[in-house]
Amino acid sequence: MLIHKTNIRVRYADTDQMQFVYNGKYAEYFEVSRTEMMRELGLSYKVIEENGYQMPLIKIQIEYKNPAFYDELLEVETRVEKLPVVRVHLDYTVRSNERNVEIANGYTELVFINSKTKKISRVPEFFLEKFRPIFE
Repeated sequence: MLIHKTNIRVRYADTDQMQFVYNGKYAEYFEVSRTEMMRELGLSYKVIEENGYQMPLIKIQIEYKNPAFYDELLEVETRVEKLPVVRVHLDYTVRSNERNVEIANGYTELVFINSKTKKISRVPEFFLEKFRPIFE
């Protein structure tokens, strides 16, 4: 299993009239954490696109547990529990370490598409090469 953690400070612009982090921001927090995890593996979106692929999000689920607040430091944990084949499934847990509470959890699923044809393809070999050692 691959586990990656990213810290995100809640900006004022992330909050709503109730003074909580707006629910739609969690999808963005998932993306930030996912992007940083992939970057550490040498798989930035730039690299993926240079290899002729794009990775659209096809599914997202978020369960909200507790509110997060302005200026709070959140830890977003991203987990890949199995080697991807067609879909890339990532699980997330958002925590406030300051308050020692879980804020939200969920998952996303992404696929690879050919940049020119926009057709779904299997996970490309250059991507799998980075993940195989983790799951062996």
